[in-house]
Amino acid sequence: MDRLSNVLTIFSLGLILLVLSSVRRAHIRVEYSVSWLGAAVVLLILSRSTSALGWLSETMGIHDPPLALLLTVFAVFLFVFYRFSVMVSNLKDANIALTQRVAILEYYLRSHHESDEA
Repeated sequence: MDRLSNVLTIFSLGLILLVLSSVRRAHIRVEYSVSWLGAAVVLLILSRSTSALGWLSETMGIHDPPLALLLTVFAVFLFVFYRFSVMVSNLKDANIALTQRVAILEYYLRSHHESDEA
């Protein structure tokens, strides 16, 4: 249990530093970094607090706290991945709409230009 907690603590601290560094260098936008920072903080709290982890394992009905920790970590990151899938889908839809609007504007400009030449 102690080894798993230490590894997850190092992982969560590394994730926090990576996200903050990426925000500082403008590799990731702030609104996207909130999900990763939230997930890393949840992971950090659960890996360091044995009482919270014990409560969580009892609530989940799992008798092995490390298993409850890994299941929670998996669920949190699954939620983050789902959130980003929704964002990517919205961006793709917005990109398609923007492309269609540009095509309409190009058609309008061409038709207007051709009518001026004639």
